[in-house]
Amino acid sequence: MIQRRFVRETVLQAVYAYLQSGESVSHIISTLLKENLKEDAEALRFGECLFVLTLEQTDDWDAIIEQHIKNWEIGRLALIDKIILYIALSELTNFPDIPTKVTINEAIDIAKKYSTAKSGRFVNGILDASLIHLQKEQKISKTGRGLIG
Repeated sequence: MIQRRFVRETVLQAVYAYLQSGESVSHIISTLLKENLKEDAEALRFGECLFVLTLEQTDDWDAIIEQHIKNWEIGRLALIDKIILYIALSELTNFPDIPTKVTINEAIDIAKKYSTAKSGRFVNGILDASLIHLQKEQKISKTGRGLIG
């Protein structure tokens, strides 16, 4: 069974490849996601869904991120940090079975691994503020023990 962390990292690579290459969504899915996740059908479904939802909502995520970055322009953010935020925001709003704390902690750890030394704290701050914003707008739907937090 493939760990969700690996799926999230693969989705990060897929979104980055899509944004940088100009290739089609279907090409990125078949070459990156299916190739890396083919051993686990559930992981592949999660990865494909997270990838597509992330790309579909980037304008929404930009608007939310812009509200929470101070004295900075969204265009100046490191691309990796921005993609990590996009993925986490997609996961927070579209996957009711994944606890918010899990999503945020995963994003922080991935930022520490793939970006700068300060990225973990930056991602944490933006996601904490965004979570409060999204909860007020009732865009977070988490139910069950341990899913709200």
